[in-house]
Amino acid sequence: MIKKILAPVQAWILLWGKCVGCGKTLSSEKKFERPDNSQKIVCTCGRIFIFDKRKGKYKRASIEEAQA
Repeated sequence: MIKKILAPVQAWILLWGKCVGCGKTLSSEKKFERPDNSQKIVCTCGRIFIFDKRKGKYKRASIEEAQA
């Protein structure tokens, strides 16, 4: 139930390029290039995101993406 409420809010926050935890701009955080034309971004609060350069969108990293 809570997930159904929070998911659209988090998607809206990511659309603006901000961290869903602390609200900092993701473009100013640590970036690591990945071989699939994307970037792994680690926020100062510890959350990990993936920026797809082709689509120009951010998403939360899955467990597999975070470990790679």
